[in-house]
Amino acid sequence: MGLKAKLKTENIGVLLTAIFYGVAGIVCFAVLAITSEYRLIHVALMGIISLATAYGLFRRRRWALWSVFVLFFMNMTFTLSMLYYTLGSDVLLDSAMVIYLILTWVATVYLAVRRKKLEF
Repeated sequence: MGLKAKLKTENIGVLLTAIFYGVAGIVCFAVLAITSEYRLIHVALMGIISLATAYGLFRRRRWALWSVFVLFFMNMTFTLSMLYYTLGSDVLLDSAMVIYLILTWVATVYLAVRRKKLEF
């Protein structure tokens, strides 16, 4: 039995976006665990919504597309503000934020273009 049959997915793009949002949610909680700052409630909120979105995409729930668009605006605001305040001070953080920004755009545009063909 192949991996595709075990995961019960017909579309590899949706699976990759679900993995992206799942990893992003786990990274948000890892940042909270490492820094242990309770003022970062927005990071916890992004982590919760990211994990819920990953679940919704994997299980092909209708509400998952709406949560992708909500996450898009949250991630854009967070990433651009992080880049604005930390630009040049930490190259690793800046490059991670740019990669996260690009992957968020790619995942959102992919799901927006293919939303009619996804048949949620």
